[in-house]
Amino acid sequence: MRILEVCVDSVASAVQAEEGGADRLELCADLVVGGVTPTLSLYERVREKVKIPIHVLLRPRFGDFLYDEEEFEVLRRQARAARQAGADALVIGCLTPQGRLCIEQMERLMEEAGGKPVTLHRAFDMCSDLDQALEDAKKLGIHTILTSGGQASAQAGMETLARLQKAAGTLSIMAGAGIEAGAIRKLLRHAELSAFHMSGKRIVESRMVYRNPSVSMGLEQLSEYELWQTDARAVRQAKAALLEDY
Repeated sequence: MRILEVCVDSVASAVQAEEGGADRLELCADLVVGGVTPTLSLYERVREKVKIPIHVLLRPRFGDFLYDEEEFEVLRRQARAARQAGADALVIGCLTPQGRLCIEQMERLMEEAGGKPVTLHRAFDMCSDLDQALEDAKKLGIHTILTSGGQASAQAGMETLARLQKAAGTLSIMAGAGIEAGAIRKLLRHAELSAFHMSGKRIVESRMVYRNPSVSMGLEQLSEYELWQTDARAVRQAKAALLEDY
């Protein structure tokens, strides 16, 4: 069975993803910076609006995946809260300074998951040795690895994805980064993948009429008057590509 997971950071995107045929959601906040842990109120409202499973991303801040003691304590509490709120799975990733999975922190987060499935997010792609990271993930009991094969896009990492899939055993390799209908078709012809991760985002113009050109409330390179939102049409096209014979 092929799975299409859609990453969303708003109620509107979650509804669009389900409408387009997504099999499950990865819920985060601030997708524009790669995603961080969503609030519980966002999770609760999305849960009220959709019926498909929700996997909750746990990332306490933007940036690398090397967490100090206080950052990890926040992350651990976020994991517990997401589990208690009813998340169907948790999405985690912690690294050492040398680019290996931080086994101690990962084990503690696996404990907080309380037996729920756990996905290792694209911290995996930042590891110095992807084959070693795969073996470490197996030992940890990780259910799924979200990866682009260590490249900027899944298509660029296609050879590595194919190799990882062959070595994965019962662990699921989920291709992510640049995933849309055309990429899915190309990847399925090249690798025996069964899970794909996309955002299907489109830019939605702000409804603000008055706009102060002298003030920026965030990163200057990001427009505050453009919102990212999942497009049901892009999800529908990707889902159709998954159902084709290869």
